Amino acid sequence: MPGQFQLTMRSGPNPGTVYALDGDQLSIGRDSSNEIPVNDAEVSRRHARLSFQGGKYVLEDMGSTNGTFVNGQRLSGPRVLKSGEVISLGEQIVFVYEVIDSDPGATRVSPRQVPEPRPITPPPPAPQSFAGQIPEGPPEVAAARRINPVPIAIGVGALILVCVCIAFLVWVDQTFRWCQFFPFISGCP
Repeated sequence: MPGQFQLTMRSGPNPGTVYALDGDQLSIGRDSSNEIPVNDAEVSRRHARLSFQGGKYVLEDMGSTNGTFVNGQRLSGPRVLKSGEVISLGEQIVFVYEVIDSDPGATRVSPRQVPEPRPITPPPPAPQSFAGQIPEGPPEVAAARRINPVPIAIGVGALILVCVCIAFLVWVDQTFRWCQFFPFISGCP
């Protein structure tokens, strides 16, 4: 074997823990029967699998709920890992994959320098409003909203129509023209 392979947990329940990768098939998940157990609610029981193929490890997601990511990209199929790549299970669990090359003539084996992963910061939650809650001030969006003139025009037109009808009936009553306009009223010739 040209080198040793390992996963180092950067964030999660046991940060700093190093998992030496030995074997052809290694499973990662919440269940204690996995070769790499991760006791966290965000991790599925059988979350991901590492397979040793052609001298390299291949990572694949096992249909997990929260997904498996390499360098921030969600896995959609098997992926050959390269030293220094960042593996995330969901949003909170982060590993760094490392290949440690060993030279039989060397007196010391040192891991390759791995860049610090960028922390993932979720967007701030939207402010919640509750039924009956009094707003702090007038919303800025309401000021920018345009007023629809159609309902106002209909209301003004209806008001004018009612006023004209009342004025007509008052005029008919004042000029005693009920029989002229309403011949069906009793008492009209």
